[in-house]
Amino acid sequence: MTIANDEKWIDKETSGLSEAAMDIDLTISADTVRLFAQKARAVASSIQDTFEDGHEGDVEFDADTLEESHSHDGLAEEESDDLSDEELRELIEDLNVDEAANLVAITWIGRGDFEAEDFDQAVAEAKDRAVGSTAKYLLGMPLLADYMEAGLDALDL
Repeated sequence: MTIANDEKWIDKETSGLSEAAMDIDLTISADTVRLFAQKARAVASSIQDTFEDGHEGDVEFDADTLEESHSHDGLAEEESDDLSDEELRELIEDLNVDEAANLVAITWIGRGDFEAEDFDQAVAEAKDRAVGSTAKYLLGMPLLADYMEAGLDALDL
């Protein structure tokens, strides 16, 4: 199949351009999705297991008073200098409806829920099913970065 591209004719079979790449009208850039994937990977790698093996839930007692001697500062212990989760959440929440639907569709394609040629259908379904926070939905996926990258690859973006 031959197509026109800025007054040049391109043979898709010999140029390596895929049908999926030609038919997709993205409202979010592939570079933005790659940035989100990079941040999602940073978020996933920052989750640390702070318990030593075999000591989860151990309680320390003062031998003299038999009272719990373990003390903590509540939420202060949970604070972290890594703001990747918060940054990614805010970036996703700042997307408009079309951009968010595109991001979800790319993620679904990467997860295998849709084929690349069904991108428009995935976008339409993402819009139909959007009822809550897109960021909460996406950040709930343990392999989010992998799905985003696989979706971009499947779409040849």
